[in-house]
Amino acid sequence: MTAGLALRTVTAALFALCNASLAAQEWQVPRTEWGDPDFTGMWPLEVGQTPMQRNPRYGDQAWLTDQEYEAALAAASELNAGADVEERSDTLGAGSWFERGRVLRQTSLIMEPANGRIPPLTEEGKRRAEASRSSWDNDVFESILDFNSLDRCITRGLPATMIPFPYNNGVEIFQAPGFVAFNHEMIHETRIIPVGESERLHESMRTWLGDSRGHWEGDTLVVVSTNFNGETPMVIVGPTNQKLMTSEALKVTERFTMTGPDTIRYEAWVEDPIVLTAPFKLDFPWQRDESYQSFEYACHEGNTLVRAYITATSPRFAAERVQGIATRDEAHRDLEGITPD
Repeated sequence: MTAGLALRTVTAALFALCNASLAAQEWQVPRTEWGDPDFTGMWPLEVGQTPMQRNPRYGDQAWLTDQEYEAALAAASELNAGADVEERSDTLGAGSWFERGRVLRQTSLIMEPANGRIPPLTEEGKRRAEASRSSWDNDVFESILDFNSLDRCITRGLPATMIPFPYNNGVEIFQAPGFVAFNHEMIHETRIIPVGESERLHESMRTWLGDSRGHWEGDTLVVVSTNFNGETPMVIVGPTNQKLMTSEALKVTERFTMTGPDTIRYEAWVEDPIVLTAPFKLDFPWQRDESYQSFEYACHEGNTLVRAYITATSPRFAAERVQGIATRDEAHRDLEGITPD
């Protein structure tokens, strides 16, 4: 590189740095009418191209190199073209409804511990994982206890509700004096969080999403959730490919900080000493997208799917299945004997 080219490169870099610094100085966190930082809007969690847990091959490498990032972008582009590929081949599959979104430079959504992975489970955590049942990892269903809270369209639980999924990632934030609400496209549930001085639920009162209370630390919204019922997965099998449950000791501390006009830094410390040998921290950016529209999450229409799973797989209904197949075959034979006029 010539001296002149080197000087121009350095000058351009300094100019860009100064512009970024000036822009940061000029931008101010927007405020609501009552003076709180204004987070309202649509913030879809479309960063599913970045795994929740880091691939072990990266070790403690938290960020992709330029070459690795380019390869990840190319792979994501190919994956996002799945719908077009299926349309050309006249097929219908996951490519037509998966919405994995953009690729981040970080190698995982978990940024602590240093390896970017969920810490080892306790012995009780292993026992709970082994005892858990869901449609993701079970073939025979005997009762409603063989389905988790997502199967039953109740909730994904925490922190799972705040983790990207292959689809239905819409999150819309609403605010009112003393409250912040997160409306989720998945399972059409809304987290309504009191902000400020308010008493927590009594220790004996346990809920699916816990008892969340918020407060402001400067311009950062801090939400601490406790009082969980311990009946939800900590994560859904899809994003982590491992079974992981929660306990009543679960505590989730979330921090929401606006870092620009359309960006939020989301952080969440997840602690559960009954299930985990150590806590872990999610840390990734949200991006506002007002063009995103949430779809109705109908789950299983008419609430018949749970019963259908049971009657289709349980040995208790084997005779009924045999009779049903015989009746169907007889009906087919009768239809085959009908000739049009």
